[in-house]
Amino acid sequence: MIADDPPGAPSGYRETADPAAGPVAAIGQPGGDRACGPAGIRVIDGQSVVCSGGGADREGVAVEARLPLENTDALTGVEMFSGLEPEARRRVIAAAVPYTYRKGQVLFSQDDPGDSLIVLKRGAVAVYRTSPAGERALLTVVRPPDVFGEVSLLDGSARSASAEAIEDCSVLALSRVAFLELVHSNPAILDAVMRSLGGLIRRLTEQNADHVFLDLPGRVAKALVRLAGDSQASMVTIELNQSQLAEMAGGSRQSVNQAIGSFSARGWLRTEGRRIVVTDLPALRRRAGMQERGTRDRDQRDRP
Repeated sequence: MIADDPPGAPSGYRETADPAAGPVAAIGQPGGDRACGPAGIRVIDGQSVVCSGGGADREGVAVEARLPLENTDALTGVEMFSGLEPEARRRVIAAAVPYTYRKGQVLFSQDDPGDSLIVLKRGAVAVYRTSPAGERALLTVVRPPDVFGEVSLLDGSARSASAEAIEDCSVLALSRVAFLELVHSNPAILDAVMRSLGGLIRRLTEQNADHVFLDLPGRVAKALVRLAGDSQASMVTIELNQSQLAEMAGGSRQSVNQAIGSFSARGWLRTEGRRIVVTDLPALRRRAGMQERGTRDRDQRDRP
């Protein structure tokens, strides 16, 4: 059956209650589930899905989906919880609720209650601010295994930004109450929380400096390098359209398009529909004024 939003769940989620067949998740359906057949059955990620209302085309329909059972720990790779003892990890997993969002759905909005920590297990999420005039500034793109929403979780204030799925996503939601209980019983987790907040502050400080010291093409190059992450591949495909890239670099879409065209002419990247394929990551790093990876790693090793 479909239940009301559980306490601490991100806005827009619906929890399904049927423990007989393992983990379940809610998949929001803004605009209705047009893909369901007459019997209300469809398949998502190889899993049978039961559509509410037999596939009726209704606004806000939620569907119940069975998530595949994972053999690995659901918190594997999540740095914030890496130092926990096995028993504490089991408590976190038991308290967290799994959910799924489709591409384009909003996980939570700016000024929503900050009542849950989100662990991203699959997909990608754009975190952004919206101005009173409706303009968007893309702050970061979160990829697994990472967490977000921790700022509001700690101070109990409203969300400082919005989060939107830019790919189909699977997440775990840990309520603020459950998280604070975890902190009280495992004070060591505060070290990981402080590292997470420290990384957030460093990133925001660097972004502010970039708007002062870098021109727009430099900021576009740096955004592409960040989106490429730690990839060692000769070509990196970035699933971000140019409007989203403009929001991230802090420029107009037209100006960002011109920078992309310039990089393409130099052989640093190419565009394929709504994708950007980076073919020369070192060149983009140089354009952004960033150190080469090997030089940076040596500097970090030599630092006292």
